Amino acid sequence: MSSQINKSISTSPKLAKPSPKAVQKNDVRQVFCCQFEVFGHVQGVFFRKHTQKKAKELGITGWCMNTARGTVQGMLEGSLDQMTDMKYWLQHKGSPRSVIEKAVFSENEPLPINNFKMFSIRR
Repeated sequence: MSSQINKSISTSPKLAKPSPKAVQKNDVRQVFCCQFEVFGHVQGVFFRKHTQKKAKELGITGWCMNTARGTVQGMLEGSLDQMTDMKYWLQHKGSPRSVIEKAVFSENEPLPINNFKMFSIRR
């Protein structure tokens, strides 16, 4: 008889409660944006191309471009985890031939949706 009770309990419909994992997944999907500028020897060393490749790998959208000041600037959009990984890459890695002196970032701003569909290089 107890097996019949256990069976009926296990097959009965449960109330839908948001699990902590479900809430966490929703937080991860929140889109943020920030502007950046990278200083150092970052032009003429395929920095923008490598930045685009890394952004695509991480699922980041936005853009980057060379400036007249010899820097590379741009916009990033993604989750906080994606943004953290990309910021680290921009500050410490870059293209193989680049020499990064510093990278400056604006505050992360929440967005309702992505403004960009991909990461592009502006000329």
